[in-house]
Amino acid sequence: MAHAADAHPGHGTAAGTAVAHEEGQQHPIRLYLVVWVWLFVLSTFSYLVDYFHLQGMLRWTLILLLMMLKAGLIVAVFMHMKWERLALGYAILLPPVAVLIFMAIMMLEADHTLLSRLQFLSRTPG
Repeated sequence: MAHAADAHPGHGTAAGTAVAHEEGQQHPIRLYLVVWVWLFVLSTFSYLVDYFHLQGMLRWTLILLLMMLKAGLIVAVFMHMKWERLALGYAILLPPVAVLIFMAIMMLEADHTLLSRLQFLSRTPG
């Protein structure tokens, strides 16, 4: 008795298992080595910010910038987000961006509240 898979070569179980057992996309080792070097360079710059005793907004701006660059490299390459669908990227990137926007709005509102209180509650009676 002939099976349906025998009647159509290439549509049988052997072809189905070959498709099912395909490995994920392989990336060259050079990519990972380049990212490791960049992470080392950015970490060195982070260390130099403290070594040269930078202070104030320059210090915090550099620290946050270097931290975001390192995190971006790690997420893009080692977590394979560079090769993911755009929808998955939005699902991971949009919530932190929304939180930052809401934090900025709250800081502006807090400043407005403080300035209003200082203006109206610190008046001397008279």
